[in-house]
Amino acid sequence: MHESGTGSEAEPTAGSGVDQEFLALERELTVFLRRARASSGEMSREVHPDLEAAAYGLLVCLDEWGGQRATDLAAYIGIGKATVSRQLRALEDLGLVRREPDPVDGRAFRIDLTGEGRERLRRVRDARRATYMTKMDGWDRSEVAELARLLHQFNARAAD
Repeated sequence: MHESGTGSEAEPTAGSGVDQEFLALERELTVFLRRARASSGEMSREVHPDLEAAAYGLLVCLDEWGGQRATDLAAYIGIGKATVSRQLRALEDLGLVRREPDPVDGRAFRIDLTGEGRERLRRVRDARRATYMTKMDGWDRSEVAELARLLHQFNARAAD
């Protein structure tokens, strides 16, 4: 079992030409992403039992930004328009989002959360935040802020 930061991890031999800091980053991101995928699946089922884990992120974006065009959501998340359209249709069928004509471009639609979608998502996000607080008990608030800042910086560069 992987235990980060204990010094028990097997390190590649020095002089192998591999940057150890980036190997450590890869290892930690791999563990983080696997756990995040599992967590997203659990949270999506808490929002609605039939909700796909991949669609949870769309709900979060809509909650934070308000109504968006499907193309903008697809571009931000980094998935194709066909995939986001399929996920949005499923969210609409579940009563979590609604489509409305875009006031700027009558040919396009904006997607927004329904009241039900917003309430279900709020409950799950509140529970998730409480879990983070428990897992990070003992962390200084400045450390939490620094982690958020670094992840934001990483995500911003990854989007380029």
